[in-house]
Amino acid sequence: MPAVLVTGASTGIGEACAVHLHGLGHTVFAGVRRDADAERLQTRLGDRLVPVMLDVTDQGQIDAAAATVADATGSMRLAGVVNNAGIGIGGPVEELPLDHWRHQFEVNVIGQVAVTKAVIPMLRAGAGRIVFIGSISGRIATPMMAPYSASKHAIEAIGEALRHELADWDIKVAVVEPGAIRTPIWEKGRARADDLDSFVSPEGRERYARFIDLVRRAIDAQERNGADPAIVARAVEHALFSPRPKDRYPVGTDAKVQALASRVLPDKVRDRAVRAMADRI
Repeated sequence: MPAVLVTGASTGIGEACAVHLHGLGHTVFAGVRRDADAERLQTRLGDRLVPVMLDVTDQGQIDAAAATVADATGSMRLAGVVNNAGIGIGGPVEELPLDHWRHQFEVNVIGQVAVTKAVIPMLRAGAGRIVFIGSISGRIATPMMAPYSASKHAIEAIGEALRHELADWDIKVAVVEPGAIRTPIWEKGRARADDLDSFVSPEGRERYARFIDLVRRAIDAQERNGADPAIVARAVEHALFSPRPKDRYPVGTDAKVQALASRVLPDKVRDRAVRAMADRI
């Protein structure tokens, strides 16, 4: 069975993908950042789960992980890379420090490109595939989530360009676009929402109080209503192994509705719908 590299495999969607692909019989190289996560995953799944230390903002770790995969696969084909590692940063554009923007893009965009560049030679050798875990937020942006949405919008563009650039080698490229999924990212998002006071001015807290409250209510709603990460893992399986993979995979009812809205609704109508939805949360 061919191998797959999954980044950000410690928790959430990345872990669900690693577990699902391992269950199908594949060797999974699971990118993690902590020894404890590596030990936990390997204890749970066994020898076909190969943890690799992989901080996607560290080029040295990316190169080392790529070398590990190349050495370990040998005659075994690398079927694909699942670019899942990511973070979500939010706040009012007017108030959000530029360093926060840089960190968002360094992880969610530059890191994905760096990992992809490192494994393309292996994918070319075996007509492997590239899967980016994007977000439906890459199609429709909501208040207070501009950095995250912008990073996922960038992934849409990168995936589209790569589909053209790599077509001659039959390397398929897909973007999976989850909606609300139950993962630890929401608990991290709650902590970041609580941290807004550390960089938002007193005037900004008053000016954007409605939206700051919206973020907290939205996080609670996502945790209550979010879908199981396993549905994302099944979409990833299709993107990696189907003879006819899709270019984009909206995952979850909310994502499918928003994907349709992004295609058919005029901008002004869509904007009113986003604001109305925010008022109902």
